[in-house]
Amino acid sequence: MATKDDNSIIPTDQILPNKLTLIPLQGRPVFPGIFTPLMINSNDDVKVAEQAFEKDGFIGIVMLKNDAENPCVADLHRVGTVARIIKKINLPDGGINIFVSTIKRFKIRKTLHSQAPMAAAVDYLEEEENNTFEVKALTRALISEMKEVSENNPLFSDEMRLNMVNIDNPGKIADFIASILNTDKDDQQKILETLNVRQRMEQVLVFIKREQELLRVQKKISQDINERVDKNQREYFLREELKAIQDELGETAEGNATDYQKFKTKIDELKFEGEIKETVESELEKFKLMDPNSSEFIGTRNFLELVVNLPWHETVQEDYDLGRAKKILENDHFGLDDVKKRILEYLAVRKMKKDAKGSIMLLVGPPGVGKTSVGKSIANAMNKPFYRFSVGGMRDEAEIKGHRRTYIGAMPGKIIQGLKITKSSSPVFLIDEVDKMGSSHNGDPASALLEVLDPEQNVNFRDNYLDLPFDVSNVFFILTANTLDSIPGPLLDRAEVIQLSGYIDQEKLEIAKKYLIPKNLAKNGLKKNQVKYTKAALLDIAEEYARESGVRNYEKNIDKIHRKIVSELITQSELKKSELDSQIKDDMPDEQKAQLTKERDEAVKAVLETPYTVDEPDLFKYLGKPVFDESEIKAAKVPGTAIGLAWTSMGGDTLLIESTAFAGKGGLVLTGQMGDVMKESSQIAFNWARKFVLDRKSKKADWFDKNIVHLHIPEGATPKDGPSAGITMATTFVSLLMNKKIKPNLAMTGELSLTGQVLPIGGLREKTVAAKRNKIKTIIIPKANERDLEEIPENVKSGIKFIPVTDVHQVLEAALGIK
Repeated sequence: MATKDDNSIIPTDQILPNKLTLIPLQGRPVFPGIFTPLMINSNDDVKVAEQAFEKDGFIGIVMLKNDAENPCVADLHRVGTVARIIKKINLPDGGINIFVSTIKRFKIRKTLHSQAPMAAAVDYLEEEENNTFEVKALTRALISEMKEVSENNPLFSDEMRLNMVNIDNPGKIADFIASILNTDKDDQQKILETLNVRQRMEQVLVFIKREQELLRVQKKISQDINERVDKNQREYFLREELKAIQDELGETAEGNATDYQKFKTKIDELKFEGEIKETVESELEKFKLMDPNSSEFIGTRNFLELVVNLPWHETVQEDYDLGRAKKILENDHFGLDDVKKRILEYLAVRKMKKDAKGSIMLLVGPPGVGKTSVGKSIANAMNKPFYRFSVGGMRDEAEIKGHRRTYIGAMPGKIIQGLKITKSSSPVFLIDEVDKMGSSHNGDPASALLEVLDPEQNVNFRDNYLDLPFDVSNVFFILTANTLDSIPGPLLDRAEVIQLSGYIDQEKLEIAKKYLIPKNLAKNGLKKNQVKYTKAALLDIAEEYARESGVRNYEKNIDKIHRKIVSELITQSELKKSELDSQIKDDMPDEQKAQLTKERDEAVKAVLETPYTVDEPDLFKYLGKPVFDESEIKAAKVPGTAIGLAWTSMGGDTLLIESTAFAGKGGLVLTGQMGDVMKESSQIAFNWARKFVLDRKSKKADWFDKNIVHLHIPEGATPKDGPSAGITMATTFVSLLMNKKIKPNLAMTGELSLTGQVLPIGGLREKTVAAKRNKIKTIIIPKANERDLEEIPENVKSGIKFIPVTDVHQVLEAALGIK
């Protein structure tokens, strides 16, 4: 209230200012006629409130449309509430708590200051009164319904109920109820903006009904939970009483088909001793007394289930026939004669000593050469169950040794899981990708695998989940890897390493005929021998589309051809069916119609069974342009180029090494993403070549001082490293210097020392396969690697001349004819 003069009093809402400073609200709008606290933390809003409090106390409170960090007037709703600050309390964090008395609705007419402190010219909104019988009825309905809500909701205080009854204005009743209902802030803003009292009351009544329905559902859920808890407690007490009665009568659970009795019977049959017996019986007794609803019940039950399902005594005797084993290996795999011979020797030793302990085989080779399938064939040859799992990318040792049972969702490791699945304590385990294991804060899987594979330790292998000694020494472990470089030394020491080299084109042709084509015809729904390939077509696929060590891409190309043939057959059969369907008329006699239908079906079937022959020219139609062509077969065609041989985890490969020179002050430039070891090799080769020229007292003795030499290895996106290109680089430099081309179809591999010695290298088998694929006829190798030639199959060596050397001068004589 305010005083105009001594005789009259003016109501507050008649002296409201036309210009207001605005405070934005993040939460819900504030309705008129309410005394409420407001917490203000923003520095800008604190200043606005303090200035207003010192002046006349009037502020405009408006809800934000969004969550803008630095709001402006455009971010506010147009309708808000004018309020007067009654009291201000400063807070320790710099904010303030104000108590306001809200007075009236207003609408922003014009923005005076858009940013903080926000100010606007406003128009005050008058309510549209409806003094009708319906408004009175709505008022009573609101109060009645709200009483029901407040009685069922403990959040509504007696003070709220009293205020509701004492308000006599229908619009204010609607505002008050809207302010205390738990409704969406946008719905509340809509009520604030509704000036028609009757419409506002109807909206609020809808929200009350919604609140009542929510309370009903909440009450029902609460009742259901209480009933469930009461039922569980009742069952628990009855079960405890039943146990007490059985104990009193001296009755046991015999004859009852309970989990306890099943576990007890199986455990008795297993005849455990020592630590295992003590632990398992202790867990069984705990299980007997457990409440089925307790969290430990499932964990203990899973543990006992694992114990009784493990093959503690089940072994498969070493009773296999080497002749049958050889036949299985021959039927399952073409070529790999050396590998098959090594495997059969290994199996013969196992059979001779009649002791399967400590058997670990490591199959190493590029992808797609059949490592995993060889492992499966070994299991078939030995009549043993087979279990495979991959450790590629594994970073948690719990995958191998299991989780401790203290964790929720704990599981045994892969080893114990495999034994449970195979139901044998002497199965064949294939562990794939052992060269790709990682390590993390969860442990090192490679170290965990050491315990599994160590014959001295795996007699009493302890899985973290089982936590009982289990003998896994009878398991035949087969490991696979693409490379030996990343396998830990201790793990490598425990295994018998068998190398699987890649396939040459002739071998791929035979594999395709015997295995890939029949298997893929069936996969694509084609008849046996429906698609035939000429020898030239199969060789072209190997040479131009799948020039890798394995046959995985070769099989993909066969699959692609068959898919396109199936697509052609289906299209042609649908056209044929449509053509013949047009000849069958509805007004035909039934016999004639049946005859034509039969002829149509036979014709369609004949189209679907059309035989195909795939020849060389057809490959472009089915496979598109060749991935590799003759131009990609690397050749040293100009002086300063030479062919080297490299070994990667994907198998062998040929390297074209190029060099050129231009006038300068001397020096060597290297490109082609070489590793540190290869860069050192190139520097050794460069310095040796310089010394070679000086020793010969050639006219070009100062050539290296007057020219900058640039050495490059193409396919720059592929990292390259290793010392085996040393002699190739030296030959390249001498070829460039002498302006002399290297002999055609010649490749070389060998490490070069600073004194010109040729040192041994690794991966000769894979390098020879790569050379064969690239039509190399002569390979220069270190003399120390002559012994490795025995390990290379004859069909790979055929047609290739090997020149063993000990000194780089012999290399130059063989490659350039320089004596």
